Amino acid sequence: MPDFSQITVDEVRRYWDQRPCNVRHSPKPVGTRAYFDEVEERKYFVEPHIPQFAEFERWRGKKVLEIGCGIGTDTTNFARHGATVTAVDLSPQSLELARKRVEIYGLHDQVRFYSGSAEELTQFVPVEPYDLIYSFGVIHHTPHPERVVEQMRHYAKPGTTIKLMVYYRHSWKVFWILMGYGKGRFWRLQELVAEHSEAQTGCPVTYTYTREEGRGLIESSGFRLTGAFVDHIFPYRIPEYVKYEYVKSWPWNWLPSRLTRSMEQHFGWHLCLTAKAGA
Repeated sequence: MPDFSQITVDEVRRYWDQRPCNVRHSPKPVGTRAYFDEVEERKYFVEPHIPQFAEFERWRGKKVLEIGCGIGTDTTNFARHGATVTAVDLSPQSLELARKRVEIYGLHDQVRFYSGSAEELTQFVPVEPYDLIYSFGVIHHTPHPERVVEQMRHYAKPGTTIKLMVYYRHSWKVFWILMGYGKGRFWRLQELVAEHSEAQTGCPVTYTYTREEGRGLIESSGFRLTGAFVDHIFPYRIPEYVKYEYVKSWPWNWLPSRLTRSMEQHFGWHLCLTAKAGA
């Protein structure tokens, strides 16, 4: 496991403030309803496994703690399906858009926002039990992910569901980064994955996990893993994609859909973990 422990949380915050995740998913005026509608449509088109994993409708009338809400796409969907949401993010720029989003959709009474590091959650988020603790693609970007999972214990009760997505080491994307950007220089893999893990280069921290390491991350804090699956290979050519055109690159432009789906389920970038809190 690589060690990013010397990276500061402030470095991570500055990175995500410069360009919040998915902020360029629409060319429409930022902060408008049309903009947020298109961001959501594009996000779930490219990553259709997210609604399946989050199970938004399951949490109607329940309390959800979302760690790393970004600009609020999943936050909005939990709330519009009837959940009461506490949403946390490190990036003030992301939170500004997330707040605007829930106001536009008339959901502000269902969502509370907090800004800070999830490694120190109890210092700024009131401690109370939740039915779901959810974090999608977030904790692998903090210097000490294990501290975040430890913090989750304070917000869990017997039966609380925990859903985490972390990046999968044995993925097509890691192989593509190694061979494409790294020219096979496997001894630089840690640095290369961090540099190229996101749409904007230079992410300060990016951990990846095997299935076994994902289980260890969850169970080291006393949660019980109940499910795990791998999904998501990004198949589109970047030059066209940034112009909002969907042209598949090699080899996805000729592989049968069934084989592509099998590849995603074995070598996808997203390791989706579900766990339960015990007594």
